[in-house]
Amino acid sequence: MTTITRLARTGDEAVLHDLAARTFGLACPPGTAQADIDAFIAAHLSVASFRGYLADPARILAIVAVDGEPTGYSMLVGGPIADPDVAAVVDQATSIELSKFYLAPERHGTGAAAALMTATLTAASGTGAETCWLGVNQRNERAARFYAKHGFAIVGVKRFLVGSEWHDDHIRQRGLSSANGSGTSGS
Repeated sequence: MTTITRLARTGDEAVLHDLAARTFGLACPPGTAQADIDAFIAAHLSVASFRGYLADPARILAIVAVDGEPTGYSMLVGGPIADPDVAAVVDQATSIELSKFYLAPERHGTGAAAALMTATLTAASGTGAETCWLGVNQRNERAARFYAKHGFAIVGVKRFLVGSEWHDDHIRQRGLSSANGSGTSGS
């Protein structure tokens, strides 16, 4: 099994949308209405959305492929923090957001997610940011274990809207002193 990560580029919009459509629902808690998941994908994870994300210089997208098949992606976002709950615990001047991190379920446990995280944190470090933060649903135990393993500590809570339903997220953050998972948590 060969795992390769690379930065996404113009022309990857359809691949990114397909990955998003197959994986976004995995991050939602049980009971989330499929209509809400579909509406979120249509509004934020469409081919047109990814075209805009790839053109945005404040965003960095990465793709992981296993045996040539794209199986996951990530998206870093620099710039101002709009969410007041996040802004209260994260220094926007020294941080970058890990906005998206998804892997196809058939590749869970294969090392592809770890490879994608390493590439993502390396890209985050390359921006000059000192810390990386993310939001993850409080009921997503698999993701919480993965992020904790990669040095992301809980620093706060926030809400996240999917369709018409608000979800409770943990804000997690880690230092970017190294991209191998041993960075320190920021505050």
